[in-house]
Order: sequence, then C-alpha cells, then structure tokens
Amino acid sequence: MLLTDYRPRPVLVTKKTPVTNPRFPVIDAHNHLAEPFGGGWDKRPVAALLDVLDEAQVQLYVDLDGGWGEAILQHHLDYFKAAAPERFQVFGGVDWAAWPNHGDRFGEWAAERLRVQAGWGAQGLKIWKPFGLHVRDQHGTLVAVDDPRLDPLWAAAGELNLPVIIHVADPVAFFDPLDETNERWEELHAHPDWHFPSPPFPDFMTIMTQLANVVARHPATTFIGAHVGCYAENLAWVSQLLDQCSNFYVDIGARISELGRQPYTSRRFFLQYADRILFGADLGPNLAGYRLYYRFLETDDEYFNYNTDPHGIPGQGRWYIYGLYLPDAVLEKVYYRNAQRVLRLSD
Repeated sequence: MLLTDYRPRPVLVTKKTPVTNPRFPVIDAHNHLAEPFGGGWDKRPVAALLDVLDEAQVQLYVDLDGGWGEAILQHHLDYFKAAAPERFQVFGGVDWAAWPNHGDRFGEWAAERLRVQAGWGAQGLKIWKPFGLHVRDQHGTLVAVDDPRLDPLWAAAGELNLPVIIHVADPVAFFDPLDETNERWEELHAHPDWHFPSPPFPDFMTIMTQLANVVARHPATTFIGAHVGCYAENLAWVSQLLDQCSNFYVDIGARISELGRQPYTSRRFFLQYADRILFGADLGPNLAGYRLYYRFLETDDEYFNYNTDPHGIPGQGRWYIYGLYLPDAVLEKVYYRNAQRVLRLSD
C-alpha cells in the first residue's frame, strides 16, 4: 500500500458537542465572497447570502476581496455594501503591478489611491501574501516588507483610521524543503505553487522580522496580523510582538488547524490576549465551517477533524485538534467586541 492511500480512521471514543449557534453574535473580520475563496457569492443573490449569515449569527462580514483590485472593490461595494450597508465592510488594496510606473514614489501613489478607495467606501486595507514574495520594484528587485518607500502608505492608513489586515509569508512548512520531513507534504504536492524554498525566496523569519519592523515603525496605524499574526506555529513569537506593539492585533482565520493541536498554549494565548484577537473564518460564508469554529472555541471536545467533513482527510496536515473551552468573557471579546472596537463600529 502506498502511503498516499493510507486513510487511518480514529477509533478513539470522544465526546462530540455540536454548536449550532455561537454564544454571542459574531463579527467575521477575515473572509471573502468571490472565487476562489468565497464561493462565488458575487454572482449569487445577496438575500440568499444574508440568510446564511443570519443562520450562522454573523452580524457583520468583512469582505477582503477588494484587495485584489479597484474594479473588484467597486463591484463589491456596489453589490454587497450598497445592498446591506450594516452587514458588510469591504477592504481595499494595493496595485503592486503599478510600481514600475511610479518608481521610488510608489508609496506616495499607493497612499493617494487608498484615500480614493476610502472615498468610495473602503473601510480598511488588505495586503496579500505576494507582498514579500513576488512584488518587485522598478528595477526588478524584490520589495522587502519593511521597505521605507512604503511608509507613506502605512501612515495614510493610520491617518484615515483604516485598519490594515496584512498576510505575509505563509505556514512555516511552505518554506521548508519538500522532503520526507515536511508535515504538509501532501498539501504542497497538491498545490506546488504554495512552496517557497529559500533560495530563491526569502526565508520565513526574514519576512516575519520585516513585518515586525513595519508594525513597530507605525504605532499610529492599526495592523491586524492575518492567520494569527502569520505565525500560528509559534505563539511565543506572536505574543512578543503583541507585547511590544499595542497597535498590533491578530485574527484566527484558517488557523484552527494550528491552534487546535496546541490547546494548552492556545488557551493561555486567548486568555492573555483576549483584547487583541479577532474572529475570522476565511472559509467563505460556510455554515458548517462557522459551526466548526464555534465548536473549537466553545467546547472541550478532543481530537476532532478540523475539516468541515469530519470523515475527510485533514487538508493541511495529518493531525486532529482539541477545543479551547473559552470562558464567556473571552468569547464575547473574540466574537465581536474586539472587532467592534478595531473597525470603529457602534453598538
């Protein structure tokens, strides 16, 4: 039998606690609505989308797809925000391909475009992971995450009171050699373009250090480190940045797989930084996905699949997760209070 055909079925008898409704209303601060991550809801009725969100008890949905380009931003503002302004926020983005046209003044140009996007109705800035991996300047040189030429952009976000959700790097294993020691071997063979070996790419910690430099250099700008600060595998590192920078927050989008396999450390992290963690699913408006997140946060269930299909093979690595059984005071902050404050929402 080939290892790729091995499908072990756990025989451990554990408690299963379905959580249909979250303990508190939810603000989903990290998600999508278009393909490939959001389920193509930009081509489906908004009323049907609101029915899904109502059933999941998601009161506000932050759509990050505007970060892909200004045409997409305008479309999502017109299609979702205009239809239900109290239920959606849409974030803008940066057109990195325009760097050769503006040279060393690209940061000033990007800052001005952010002001224009804010005028259209964008309520935040989304930075995607090509930044630090693929974005190049007018000389063809890879742009570092802490490149000072971008300081005007980060400063403008602070002046406009727009939070910056930033995703740099990726899971650590994506930067490791693709050999028998890589715990995401199957995932990377299914998606070979997700592998970023060094060279030619920067190593993982170089990118993370550059992220920390940017956050520290712009204390007046609110940064939300996507996917548990982009380093869910090392909560001690994330904790250190949270301690050093009061303008830094994290969301938990697409990382219960990492958090759930270190339940003791994760629970301590949530208790200590209860005011700095935002709920986010990053699964599209998926009812089963939301309920899986609620189960993870609210129950003490053990050794369950982090996939929405409990019988499927875990998609990111061959491990299972444990619930955190968080107290109500922490759940209330994570589910909506923290996002309410960061996104500047009224009650």
